[in-house]
Formats: sequence, C-alpha cells, structure tokens
Amino acid sequence: MTNETDKKNEGSACGCGGGSCGGGSGRWIWIVLALAVAGVLIAKNTGKKQDAEIEPAIGGVQEQGIPRLVDLGATKCVPCKMMAPILEDLKKTYAGKMDVEFIDVWENPDAGKKYGINVIPTQIFYDAQGKELFRHEGFFGKEDILAKWKKLGVELDLR
Repeated sequence: MTNETDKKNEGSACGCGGGSCGGGSGRWIWIVLALAVAGVLIAKNTGKKQDAEIEPAIGGVQEQGIPRLVDLGATKCVPCKMMAPILEDLKKTYAGKMDVEFIDVWENPDAGKKYGINVIPTQIFYDAQGKELFRHEGFFGKEDILAKWKKLGVELDLR
C-alpha cells in the first residue's frame, strides 16, 4: 500500500522525506535567501552611487600644479556669510594661480564627515599636489589667507 507521502518522496534526490530540498515549503527558503542577497547587493550599490555623486563636491577637481583652498561652511552661518565675498574675490583674483572651493556642509553633511570638520567655517590649504598643508577654523580674512599661503611657501604673484 503506497500513501501520498511515499509518492512525494519517490522523486526526492536527497531522501529528506519532507520535500524541503526542492519542493513544497523548502522552495520559499531559497526564494527568501535570493531576495535577501539581492537586497544586500542593491544596498551596497546604492551606497557606492551616493558616494560617487558626492565625490566631486567633496574631493573637488584640483587643477594640476596649483594650490587649493577649500572652505567648508554653510550659506546660513554668519561667519560663513562673511567669508563668501572673500572667497569669491580670491577665486577671481587668483584664477589659474589658486583653486578656491566652497562646500556647504549643511547641504552635504557627508563632506563634513569626510574632511573631519568640527567647526564651520573651516579653511583647508592644499599644495599643488593635493597634500593638506594647514587647517583653520573660524573666520579668516583675505590678508590672513594670503599671509598664510606665503608662510607655507606658496607664492601667488599676480604677474
């Protein structure tokens, strides 16, 4: 006498008796596992995409052979607002001699984390090869910035 369970198990290659290796409820385990793996891969790729979108703002594009000043602040911060015309003037006056970049860390909080910012505004001075030379926290006037470049050995002649 053959019952229904014996008929189900006839085709089972593993002999587990429950049909969990290829049929019945075991199929759901594989589906859930596949969905979990797909979810992890999507999450990893989404994180990479966000990093790639942030990277130009964080790393900036430094022209080869010229120093770079990065100011991290926020457009609604009072000392940062005071820095804005100074940065704009430096950007125009020293175009081709120095790269000047402003990053709003309230709009782009990952930039603040990447640069290790504690206080805004923060100015970071980089040499022509992209090596950090100096960091200043708080308001920094134009004359002070130019004096710091000179002290760091960077000549910004306007010839």
